[in-house]
Amino acid sequence: MKFISLLGATGSIGTQTLDVIRDHPDLFRLVAFSVGKNINLARKIIQEFNPELVSVELKDDYETLKNEFGHSIQFTYGQAGLIDVAVYKKSTLLVNAVLGSVGLLPTLQAIQAEKTVALANKETLVTAGHLVMELAKRYRVDVLPIDSEHSAIFQCLQGEQMSEIKRLIITASGGSFRDLTRDQLQNVTVKDALNHPNWSMGAKITIDSATMMNKGLEVIEAHWLFNLPYEHIDTVLHRESIIHSMVEFQDSSVKAQLGTPDMRIPIQYALCYPNRVALSNTKSLDLTEIGQLHFQKMDQERYVCLKLAYEAGKIGGSMPTVLNAANEAAVAAFLNEKISFLQIDQLIEKALERHNVIKHPDLESIKAIDSETREYVNSLI
Repeated sequence: MKFISLLGATGSIGTQTLDVIRDHPDLFRLVAFSVGKNINLARKIIQEFNPELVSVELKDDYETLKNEFGHSIQFTYGQAGLIDVAVYKKSTLLVNAVLGSVGLLPTLQAIQAEKTVALANKETLVTAGHLVMELAKRYRVDVLPIDSEHSAIFQCLQGEQMSEIKRLIITASGGSFRDLTRDQLQNVTVKDALNHPNWSMGAKITIDSATMMNKGLEVIEAHWLFNLPYEHIDTVLHRESIIHSMVEFQDSSVKAQLGTPDMRIPIQYALCYPNRVALSNTKSLDLTEIGQLHFQKMDQERYVCLKLAYEAGKIGGSMPTVLNAANEAAVAAFLNEKISFLQIDQLIEKALERHNVIKHPDLESIKAIDSETREYVNSLI
């Protein structure tokens, strides 16, 4: 039995993690979870899973739930509440499915508490990959990827020697605007951008997929997870989202992980690792039904955010922190209809150009840079 702490229980990854836990009551028990402001769904999760600790974003919601459920459950709130859930004494595995850089501190604390970390929060490794992986090595803690692309690479590497890797090939669906030129993106709307062709995801990730920043962040994540230089991490546009990523070895052999576009599969792999178990209500892959798989070279002039991510990653230090913070601020502005779609990468590029890089930023520096970058981007809007 694995005892699970879950950050971001009401989001896309969070609800699908609950599906996996629900599917295997003999393997998993949810002992602690956090939510943002979706208190109605939080109530349902509490009633179904009977956890021991629940964190909410706001103090008023904390008081409300505390009064409703009495002393049978411990409640907490805010940033401190996220950390409480991450390090909860009874949990053995943390699923970090919150959105944004708010996921960094809980991850670091969970590692120090010697919890296995299943990571769906891209920003943790993008903003502070050097701190996270150094700490994981020191405490001998596994950091297991939940993103379908990194899970695919992780699965392909089982039984292989890291020294024999030639390159990683991360696939991208191309997002909602994959068939449009940059000129055709001038007047696209938020509704247009949220119409992803393959995956059902949260709003921020769907926009990141449309700009291809999502893939850029994944490249930086892969650099830290698999300890490879950026020159050995490639991306390719694969519109069917059937091959989730590939690994090429020194002898030019290539291993790929294939599957239907169902995030419960990589979530369950991380939770069950190193074992595999059946997953109910998932469709088996039928390649005869699909018929063809398509691949296309990634055009970094078309997807400027991908180019910016590679550049920030190669510079390293504090530059990826700026990349992530600027992107979060710009995407939030687009979702609130304050800027156009094409202004997203323009704002990110301005933030990167003005930043003076710190080569080995500590946690306090990262937090300060993150905050300063958001303020700068918002000042431009």
